[in-house]
Amino acid sequence: MTPTNNTVLRHDTKTRMSRAVIHNGVAYLCGQVAGPDAREGDITEQTQSMLARLDALLKEIGSSREQLLSATVYLKDGEDVAAMNAVWDAWVPDGYAPARTCVCAPLPADELKVEITVTTAVNA
Repeated sequence: MTPTNNTVLRHDTKTRMSRAVIHNGVAYLCGQVAGPDAREGDITEQTQSMLARLDALLKEIGSSREQLLSATVYLKDGEDVAAMNAVWDAWVPDGYAPARTCVCAPLPADELKVEITVTTAVNA
């Protein structure tokens, strides 16, 4: 189905949320965290896993790192900013950094150290 300007597409909708909602060429993604196999890892491992999962979701919806518009990164511990940024900086293509906010916040599971939510443009 080709979306029109007024079409709202919901991707992988469950009871409480959709993994992505697309409207007018913009996708609003749900929060992404590290995969189950990385949840006991340090901030570097969790950030790498989280961004790999984000890459997969971007691909599923027809977007990419180069189309990110904004990102909000939630860290459980402010001491992890530098290590998270090292992974982030290697992941974001040169010249394509989105508008970004990074905050410390409680996360939905004790073992989680980082979560991200993004807004991205999608290919029509």
